[in-house]
This record gives sequence, C-alpha cells and structure tokens, in this order.
Amino acid sequence: MRANFRMQRLFINAPLSTGAAVEANSEQFNYLANVLRMEEGAEILLFNGRDGEWKASLSFPTRKRILLTATEETRLQPAPSDLHYLFAPLKVGRMDYLVQKAVEMGAGFLQPVMTQHVQGKITNLDKIRANVIEAAEQCGILGIPDVAEPVRLADLLDRWPADRRIIYCDEGDAGQNPLPLLSKVTERKIALLVGPEGGFSEEERTRLHSLDFVTAIPLGPRILRADTAAVAAMAVIQAAIGDWN
Repeated sequence: MRANFRMQRLFINAPLSTGAAVEANSEQFNYLANVLRMEEGAEILLFNGRDGEWKASLSFPTRKRILLTATEETRLQPAPSDLHYLFAPLKVGRMDYLVQKAVEMGAGFLQPVMTQHVQGKITNLDKIRANVIEAAEQCGILGIPDVAEPVRLADLLDRWPADRRIIYCDEGDAGQNPLPLLSKVTERKIALLVGPEGGFSEEERTRLHSLDFVTAIPLGPRILRADTAAVAAMAVIQAAIGDWN
C-alpha cells in the first residue's frame, strides 16, 4: 500500500497494535497541540520501525496530555534495508542534509567513518538519530536505520566482514561510468563508502584498492561535493544492484 502523505506521521517508540494507547511526550504534545492545533478526535499516522504504520486518534485526558490510540493498520512493516552507508562526517548543515538523503535513498545502517582528511566531527549521535527519525516521518519510510558510533577507517577495514562488499566513490578514478563496474558485483550485501570534503588520502586510496572486498567506482565527469556525491552514488547503486532493480 502506498504511503499517505495527506496525514501527519509521527514516530512513536512503543509497541503498536489495535487499541494500543501511547501518550505523546512533551515535544510531541507541543507539536500536535500548539503547532498543528489538532483537536479531540483528529487522526494521524504512527510508526515505530517495527510494527508497520497505524492510523491513530487523538484524545486529551487533560489539557496538558495527549493520548494516541491506534485504530487501524494502514501499512505492513517491510523487510529492513540491508544497504550500509559509511560516511565521513561533514560540517554541520551539510551533514544534516547527508543523513536525511541517506534515509530517503534506502540506507538501512549509518556508520560515521573518521578518515585522514575528515573536516567534520560527531559530537552528538542523538542529534543524528533525531534527524533520521524526522526524515522517515516526512518521507513515508517505516524502517529506522541504526546509527553506529564513529570509527576510524583503518579500524573499520581491519575487521570488515568479507561477505559484504564495499563500494567506494574514488575521486581519483580516471573513468566516468560506474555501471560496468557495478554490473560485476555479485554480492547481495553492500556498503557504500563516501569520503570527506577533502577526499581520501593516497594512503587510504592505496589500501582500499588493495582489498578484495572493495570496488572503487567513478561518479562521472563532474566534481561533486561530498553530500552530492553521496546522493548520486546511492541512486546509481540502488538502480544498478539495489532495490530499484
């Protein structure tokens, strides 16, 4: 069933089933009552990343409380996406955009990676997770990608499982077309690695090219910013070997 974008969607960290009642937290109360000005009996859509999407009605036990009662399941929970997204943190603003677009494009797991030329930093994982939830609310997505603790690229590669192929955007590649390279990928488990605004160091590129479980791809003749490259790479991967295919 297609997503209903005419109704407000809200992520709830609680089980959902017929008749399940969940109290809105203070932030949700303010949004529903004061921003959207919803009244008794209004309906919204709820999801928790596990139990599908549910239509729910609002009630006000008191002036300062909202109860959300699930009445009807509108969409079943899909299988989780298995596309891992490995990204070097960007500066504030650009990283918010990057995370939002990764969720929209079907990433199922987000892994910040600290490279030698990284310019951004991770100071608050909860902020990134909130950004993930907001993107899912706005785009009709039912799965909530996990967000891992940052890890150094060298450490990540040292313990990488051999059955998951890393596809990385190589700004130094002389080619322009990634499709012939992606057509040779046979693994079902895929991870996309996008570097920082300063690019990968030569040491990092040399190591990545030396690993059997890594495929380097170009992204065409244009020079792309890191956040733009992430969207372009995820689109071509989903179209060639992902869930668009």
